[in-house]
Amino acid sequence: MIDQSTAKTSAVMQPAGIIKASELMTRDVISVPPDMQTPRIAQLLLDKRISAVPVVDETGAPIGIVSEGDLVGREEADREARRDWWLALLAEGEALNTDFVASLREKERVARDVMCGPVVTVGENTDAAEIARLLHSYRIKRVPVVRDGKIVGIVSRADLLRALAKQGPPPEARKEGFLASVFAGLDESFEHFRHGESPKQPSPQVQQGETRLEAADFRMLVKDFERKEVHDRKDASRAASEQRRRQVAQLIDEHITDEGWRALVHQARAAAERGEKEFMLLRFPSQLCSDGGRAINVPEPDWPASLRGDAAEIYLRWERDLKPHGFHLAARVLDFPGGVPGDVGLFLIWGA
Repeated sequence: MIDQSTAKTSAVMQPAGIIKASELMTRDVISVPPDMQTPRIAQLLLDKRISAVPVVDETGAPIGIVSEGDLVGREEADREARRDWWLALLAEGEALNTDFVASLREKERVARDVMCGPVVTVGENTDAAEIARLLHSYRIKRVPVVRDGKIVGIVSRADLLRALAKQGPPPEARKEGFLASVFAGLDESFEHFRHGESPKQPSPQVQQGETRLEAADFRMLVKDFERKEVHDRKDASRAASEQRRRQVAQLIDEHITDEGWRALVHQARAAAERGEKEFMLLRFPSQLCSDGGRAINVPEPDWPASLRGDAAEIYLRWERDLKPHGFHLAARVLDFPGGVPGDVGLFLIWGA
């Protein structure tokens, strides 16, 4: 999370009134690792006068957010369990009973135990209206800004309002209320060989235009073909890798709208009417996950924290709208090109 006392970026806004995340975000991001203990996080929030911090993995990718609410607890039992070490922090150096301090240490947890995840993120080119929609749609107060999967800034409600108020609405938007609107081949080898372009020269003619058939010539053709196949495979692999990279970038910077979510649920209902017991909500490259799909492949209990972009948003939509009504969500690796996780599917499940 960001130190709210730091100066905010004040780049020149677009003349058409389009404000990008890169112009809104606070760049001095204060973050914590997954294994930082909760008392240290609480002290950090107090020292920096901030209300939340993103949790990042070893690559710098955001995997969760810890806020004051997560530390204090949103349920009564959580608040009671964590109340004691909050009192210790607020004691401001006064001596506390040793038995009391010992009991605090037993209850200490780390960031991954209390963080909210997965995280809704945006790209640097995401516009203010889309950020406002995401904050409203997911009932969140801030979104990390990522570049190549790593956090480079964060945009909060305050950042958004501050920038919009400073710029003021463009003339064409004043009638509608600008702030209100924002929130609401093989042939080639033969040809080369025929023209004497292969490394091996053609066999000498023996009688009146006849050419001696040599096994070595055929083996050379095979080698030419194999070299071409290797070259083609490398080209195809590079093209597929570039396509996955573009797809990942697109999935990170695009977001699920309410209409899109309703369409997915409608398709799932149609699948149930056909007698099916599950429906794939999204297929995406494993590179969209912060760990390349490793946690999903194992699988590990905290695999949702590795989701990013569209996959993270679909998970949060399911958790909010469908999980309370008995629907399950599963993630599966669908293929293993080259022996590594390829595409991943998110499946909505209602069957027994």
